[in-house]
Amino acid sequence: MSDMHTTYYEFWQETASRIKDTLPEQEFNTWFNRIAYLKSEDKKVILAGASQFILDTVIARYRDLIVNTLSELTGEDINVEFAVISRSEIEQINKPEGNAKEKEEKQEPVQTQAKPKISNEKTLRMKVESNLNPSYDFGNFVIGDNSAFAYNASLAIAKNPGSSYNPCLIYGGVGLGKTHLLNSIGNFIINNTPELKVMYVTAEMFTNEFIESIGSQKTQHFKNKFRKVDVLLIDDIHFLQGKDSTQEELFHTFNNLYESKKQMVFTCDRPISELKNITDRLSSRFERGLNVDLQPPNYETRMAILKKKLIERGSSMSEEILNYIATNVCTNVRDLESSLTKLIAYSELLSQEISFDKAKELLGILPSLAANANQTLSIDTIIKVVGEYFNVSSFEIKGKKKNKSLIQPRQIAMYLSRDITEYSTTEIGTEFGGRDHTTVMHAYDRIESLMKGDEAFANTVQKLKRDLTNVKK
Repeated sequence: MSDMHTTYYEFWQETASRIKDTLPEQEFNTWFNRIAYLKSEDKKVILAGASQFILDTVIARYRDLIVNTLSELTGEDINVEFAVISRSEIEQINKPEGNAKEKEEKQEPVQTQAKPKISNEKTLRMKVESNLNPSYDFGNFVIGDNSAFAYNASLAIAKNPGSSYNPCLIYGGVGLGKTHLLNSIGNFIINNTPELKVMYVTAEMFTNEFIESIGSQKTQHFKNKFRKVDVLLIDDIHFLQGKDSTQEELFHTFNNLYESKKQMVFTCDRPISELKNITDRLSSRFERGLNVDLQPPNYETRMAILKKKLIERGSSMSEEILNYIATNVCTNVRDLESSLTKLIAYSELLSQEISFDKAKELLGILPSLAANANQTLSIDTIIKVVGEYFNVSSFEIKGKKKNKSLIQPRQIAMYLSRDITEYSTTEIGTEFGGRDHTTVMHAYDRIESLMKGDEAFANTVQKLKRDLTNVKK
């Protein structure tokens, strides 16, 4: 190690301080609090992170900024390298120097006492009994602007269940990471506070067990199973729409746990206000606590996800191919992984490197262009039909211009997308140029109001709706 080690450390502190002034506070805290100055050599600074995905994201987003700032401050061409070390080591390095010894003395006995309490084998068994997927944890969730709020809320809940954010609802379209976060909460709690009883179920599992308990006359056993837990995690509550008896049972379970200050976290594919055939009193319970949404990942996050998955698979792929996937697959994480898996499988099975042209050929119509093929009607089709009727282009409807001639067709297209498909407002907003779900909700309410007061306008919307029901994708 060179004599410049201490000096470089001081330069790193100043670098971090300058970067903090240029970034939003949440963004800086999300990434720079998760890396640490490890050591230095001649004209080289080595930073560390607790996982490869953290480092990949920091490298992709901030490496040039870090290198340029360090070089400017030192007057030398500084090379920055990265290494993976444990999370506890990161926390230890980042402790304020004056309090490090005191904190170490306070924390060390707790760690040495707590860890032997439960073996890895027993921890795994507890997770399986709780229906959790042990492979989902906070460490392998790729955080982006689209998911930072939901991630941090989930982590806060996992660290202190039953406190401030109870209940919590995480909502968003398919494949965005809701199930990952829900399982991460449960796994974190079992790892760190194994004395708490955790239960994860999907809404379908909850419904099926309830029906079975009625048939076998074991309803009390069912009630005990779900009302005597410390943490209840229920996935995909939109499945409960129209299931009145199950909603009634969940309502009472909710009240019982809430009054006992037990933590509840739910996920849904849309905001609660958009669910149909859900009782008002149950809906109000879901909305009582913290509601956070997951948006589709932006380009930078999509690239970070792809690179992380490549590392996990021990594979490599050209930046050109990764850019092609990240640019075209804008729907969700699941579609990103599916596209990448297809290319990796081809390369591995045929033992040959994937070229850019071969990648395009294999991927064909990417998920973003397929517009969620499981839907009966695509949003692009709706936009096209409405645009043709009003003599405006699809590009203009999706665009940012707010001309009077565009606002109404755009709102009608949003209204019809919400009315005749199963897409959530979050997904619809994404298809309309990345607009927020509240914009779609406003458009729906606006068109519905106009239809009630203007018969001719209502007839126009109904005609478009009839035309669309006859259109094949």
